[in-house]
Amino acid sequence: MQQMREDTRLLGPGIGTRREKNIRVAVFLNVAFAAIELVGGLLTNSVAILADALHDFGDSVALIIAWVLERKARKSSDAKRTFGYARLSLLSAVIAGVVLVAGSLFILSQAVARLFAPEHANATGMIGLAVLGLVLNGIGFFRLKRGSSANEKVLSWHLLDDVLGWGVILIGALIMQFWDNHYIDPLMTIGFVSFTLWGVAKNLRETFNIFLEGVPAHVSVGAIRQDVLALPGVSGIHDVHVWSLEGDTDILTGHVVVSDDRLRSPDATRKELKALLVQRHIEHSTLELESADACSGDECDHGRATVAGVLP
Repeated sequence: MQQMREDTRLLGPGIGTRREKNIRVAVFLNVAFAAIELVGGLLTNSVAILADALHDFGDSVALIIAWVLERKARKSSDAKRTFGYARLSLLSAVIAGVVLVAGSLFILSQAVARLFAPEHANATGMIGLAVLGLVLNGIGFFRLKRGSSANEKVLSWHLLDDVLGWGVILIGALIMQFWDNHYIDPLMTIGFVSFTLWGVAKNLRETFNIFLEGVPAHVSVGAIRQDVLALPGVSGIHDVHVWSLEGDTDILTGHVVVSDDRLRSPDATRKELKALLVQRHIEHSTLELESADACSGDECDHGRATVAGVLP
């Protein structure tokens, strides 16, 4: 029961509440502005703004799903989900990424079509909408950018895409004020959509790595080994497994080979090891202490052979 209470504190509501608040702000900003730019896109006849309006509605759906799943992810651990429901946050990140990719591909197809059938766009109206879009989407982006979970990172790309997109639209509209070129609107749309697809692919790759229980990108197993082996009385570490619940809460299990003196005070040794691991962003660790004689496995056999001089 004590261990269960420790896990509940580890995954407690503090971090989840912050994430939910960040996502909630992004939802309200995104939904409100999507409606504004839909009307503005029709009035200005800008394919870039109309495409971004559709994109923002897709973003809104992804953000709402993320909001709902983030609330569910705050549930405490129970007999069925001993690590809690934090991984629902990862599911949200995947859904958000898929929606963004699908929306970007649709926008790309519309922009390419406009290249072959260019139309006039109202540059003055585009400038006003671009300034408003930069302000509102910028607020949402910086809120999510402060987060560290995979969900917040993927969602921040939704809003960064909009910030960059509106920056491009503003520059393009200013140019169109002095040079009425009908190709500027679709060309700048193609540019920022391509950048968005690159960013989302990068974040989704790490999300899938976490889903597959891979080592998080910000954790170095090699550095952890060096830190542990640098402690006095520690001669080895093996069967190390590192993974993350949702990109923010990292977990490690492993066997640590220690001297007989350290085995006489196992609680103090584990406390020292856990404090060291926390410095490496490992919030939860399960460690088994063992003597050199009790150590088993290929790594232990290799170590013993090296000590005996069998291997160079």
